[in-house]
Amino acid sequence: MNDVKPSASLVKTKQHFDILDGLRGVAALAVVIFHFMEWVFTDINQNIIGHGFLAVDFFFCLSGFVIGYAYDDRLGKLGMWAFFKARLIRLHPLVVLGSVLGLVALLFDPFAAPITYDFGRLALLFACSVFLIPFPVMPDRAFNLFGLNAPSWSLFYEYVANIFYAIILHRFSRRALGGLTMLAAVALCVVSYQAGNLLGGWSKDTFLDGGARVAYSFLAGLFLFRSNWIIKNRLGFGGLAILLLLAFLMPGSKYNWLTEALVVIFYFPLLVALGAGSTLSGQWKKVCQFSGNISYPLYMTHYAFLWVYGNYFTTKKPPLSDLPYIIVPAVIVLVIFAYVVMKFYDIPVRRYLSKKWR
Repeated sequence: MNDVKPSASLVKTKQHFDILDGLRGVAALAVVIFHFMEWVFTDINQNIIGHGFLAVDFFFCLSGFVIGYAYDDRLGKLGMWAFFKARLIRLHPLVVLGSVLGLVALLFDPFAAPITYDFGRLALLFACSVFLIPFPVMPDRAFNLFGLNAPSWSLFYEYVANIFYAIILHRFSRRALGGLTMLAAVALCVVSYQAGNLLGGWSKDTFLDGGARVAYSFLAGLFLFRSNWIIKNRLGFGGLAILLLLAFLMPGSKYNWLTEALVVIFYFPLLVALGAGSTLSGQWKKVCQFSGNISYPLYMTHYAFLWVYGNYFTTKKPPLSDLPYIIVPAVIVLVIFAYVVMKFYDIPVRRYLSKKWR
């Protein structure tokens, strides 16, 4: 099967999608706030940002689009192993750091009950977390696939999508890719209907749900790029950020299975197409660059602190009126911490690995 290449003019004129980077940061921030709030409101229908978890589906769609843009026209020359090395260098340093932070938080959380895991179990948990091997054995953490750093479940599926892309998807014609995307949309609807929502993928009992989520969104993003479905507009970063936030702030209902599926299948690809085609004014460029740069460090480092917050919330039971004075500063600190991690760990490590593996 032959690739359908994007137009030459697109490749020449679009060197970087700054607005998409900015939207990635907005989505990462939404995930962090959602994780704070889900300790307060266990029913997502009562949570003001109860659909913040859909940011992961937006990430997957962005990933499909960007991977197609970056590698469709050069994977053959680059080679599969070089592609895998590039993805490992880009993604894995923060997988390791997230695992380290998760282990430290587990051992030294001042609000948690004494841990009952022996050294062997802790070592196995840590090794599986570092190497992205699902190991859902922690009942006190709802049998997360990765108990030390829960968000790693989406990185596991990101790797799976990248492997499929390098082995077979980059060879698909646009028609074949479109057919596969439609089949994945059907699978996503089935999962959403059976579960009542698209919240799954992170735990032992919802493992396969995550496969359906990444399959559709990654394929949809890749299909968008192959089809050149880029919508020229003047919404800019501000307008598109508001549109993205509306999806996360969408009220919950008994029809979550339907509304969430519609958002993922139609709305997020539309936002990606709009983000790729929108213009960016000068004053927003640095905002988008900062937002995009900290998005992945923020996503991969915040959850260790969330367990500490969650144990504080369940043991101390602070009044709801106090929570804004806890959550808002905590989110600001996590953003600053993500910047420090990016500046002094992620970028230097990736630079070192790039030179070593070149």
